[in-house]
Amino acid sequence: MEPAKYVFALMIVGLLSAKPTYAQNPAEGQKLYVTYCASCHGDTGKGNGAAANALPVKPADHTNGAEMNRLTDKFLREIISKGGPAVGKSSMMPGWGSNLTDRQVSDLVAYIRSIAQPPYKASAK
Repeated sequence: MEPAKYVFALMIVGLLSAKPTYAQNPAEGQKLYVTYCASCHGDTGKGNGAAANALPVKPADHTNGAEMNRLTDKFLREIISKGGPAVGKSSMMPGWGSNLTDRQVSDLVAYIRSIAQPPYKASAK
């Protein structure tokens, strides 16, 4: 194979194997939050959902920016996808990875970031 054709073939393989990129959508994340998160974390994210009183550990208050802003997006994606035990948190936090796509998980992260006060500012790492 000619070198130019080889390079072109490698570029095509690289493009086909790359994960798609897209903007996070907090509005879509809010819809998912109501379905998957609100029963424990509450409609407004304060950790006071209808099921919260029955849990041995209080669900996270997603509006508490002092706490939430210390967590990385990677951490939030992991806990949403794989559940609490995957990141050393409560086993009462289920993993939703079999129910949600990567895009939906990212949308949830965007929504959770949008309700924290003070607002989240991504680091320039």
